[in-house]
Amino acid sequence: MPVRESTAIWNGSLTEGKGSMRLASGAYEGEFTRASRFEEANGTNPEELIGAAIAGCFSMFLSAILSKDEHVPVRISTSAKVHLGAGPKITLIELSTVGEVPGIDEATFIDYAEKAKQGCPVSQALAAVDKTLTAKLA
Repeated sequence: MPVRESTAIWNGSLTEGKGSMRLASGAYEGEFTRASRFEEANGTNPEELIGAAIAGCFSMFLSAILSKDEHVPVRISTSAKVHLGAGPKITLIELSTVGEVPGIDEATFIDYAEKAKQGCPVSQALAAVDKTLTAKLA
């Protein structure tokens, strides 16, 4: 299996400094600051990237388990809200997914979505963090 790499550089103090994060593939590079992480300033932050990672992993894993049972989705759209609390500590990840899956009902889709929440590799890596899930069919 492949090994994925990302890098981060931080320059200066926590309050006055700034940094950048980069994917080795070159597909993304973004600046971050204390304010972009703990306030609402421009720039990215690690939690936003964790949200993208779990949303992507979850969508792909859900598609895989649906497809394995011959319920091939047209589309799976997932968002992830990552809550950063005191400490600082990631306290909650809210997943919200909408699927367009011909031939199944919403209860069946929700069951598959719950399995994906537990089974996707990024979700497993973040097992210490509470996660909620809202799932519905389009």
